[in-house]
Amino acid sequence: MDLDIALILTQDGITSGAVYALLALALVLVFSVTRVIFIPQGEFVAYGALTMAMLQQGKVPGTLWLLVAMGVCVAALDLFRVLRGASSDGLASSLGWSLGYPLLLAALVNFLPASDSLLVQAALTLAIVVPTGPLLYRLAFQPVAESPVLVLLIVSVAIHVSMVGLGLLFFGAEGARTQPFLDAQFALGSVSLSGQQVWVLLASAGLIVALWLFFGRSLYGKALRATALNRNGARLMGFSPVFAGKLTFLLAAFIGVLSGILIAPVTTIYYDTGFLIGLKGFVAAIIGGLASFPVAAGGALLVGILESFSSFWASAYKEVFVFTLIIPVLVWRSLTSHHIEEDE
Repeated sequence: MDLDIALILTQDGITSGAVYALLALALVLVFSVTRVIFIPQGEFVAYGALTMAMLQQGKVPGTLWLLVAMGVCVAALDLFRVLRGASSDGLASSLGWSLGYPLLLAALVNFLPASDSLLVQAALTLAIVVPTGPLLYRLAFQPVAESPVLVLLIVSVAIHVSMVGLGLLFFGAEGARTQPFLDAQFALGSVSLSGQQVWVLLASAGLIVALWLFFGRSLYGKALRATALNRNGARLMGFSPVFAGKLTFLLAAFIGVLSGILIAPVTTIYYDTGFLIGLKGFVAAIIGGLASFPVAAGGALLVGILESFSSFWASAYKEVFVFTLIIPVLVWRSLTSHHIEEDE
């Protein structure tokens, strides 16, 4: 292997690692706040990429009807709670977001002419798929929020299996790619960067900076950090764990969908592609101990570079090399860390 090949492989690894870093940050965030090991994180990547591909083909994506169905279910649950004597405070707002928003969006998508603008298509994809995150939390995780981590993991796996099946129903077995946002080539010495790779790196860096500012400067971000440190303490200070869960799943869904939009022009995405992509983000999150954002981001870059070089040396075993990385990390953490129960 000469230097030029090594540079090309490193470039590809950093591009992949930037996406894995976003997914790792989302996984760490969800686990820190809700104790959920969010296995379906990768499905949001696939749903985002394939939804945008269908919009570019002039078709109405099945994820739109999924959003409507989930909204109807959440609205029915909220109405049932009120009928059983629960407080009706916030019911109008809840019905507006869970029922009014999906129906309005469905009307816009079905009756307005399709746009050829990639930015409009990306915004519409985010508007369709991202809201399913907090709706998913309301339907699946909020009722069992106080259950042990193992129960939450079982629910997470069940949702992953369901979303893969729905993905096959919505998008079919054939893969798809989308048009690149930036169709250009940039030369850096002997290495050539495509415009889409530059777009991926810049968007990933921008989102990481935005998340850093959100958690460091905004009130909601600080509240989520407090919830991650001590859920019961945050509850006693008046920050609703239900709202924290919904906000966390909203951010996780946004990160996943944006990642899918970014990588769809450079790789073919299938209905079940998200699982492998999410699993590599999970490896990076494990390197960070499902707690440290910077270490998880660094681990994601390591995973991306290892995958790139493994595909050159032994492409048939590249997944084996990546997932084997988790074994020494788990052994090291089991020897050096001490489990501390959260204060009740």
